[in-house]
Amino acid sequence: MFMQIAIGAIGIGIVLMVGYLVVAQVKSALPTEGLDNTTTDGLDSTQATVFAGFGLIAVGIIVLAAFGLINVFK
Repeated sequence: MFMQIAIGAIGIGIVLMVGYLVVAQVKSALPTEGLDNTTTDGLDSTQATVFAGFGLIAVGIIVLAAFGLINVFK
């Protein structure tokens, strides 16, 4: 069961990282002269949210690994 949860968390982390890269590519592909502050702020907010989600998944993977090691050495 531990491995299934860890693999799922890794999969979610990969999806979030790909999402972050897609948002970064979209932001860099948009022309700068036609953007208003709302669009730029929205893209910045989306990037920050995806990156925070990726960080939370990374912390979850570390906690799951620690829990698994504790159970192994019990």
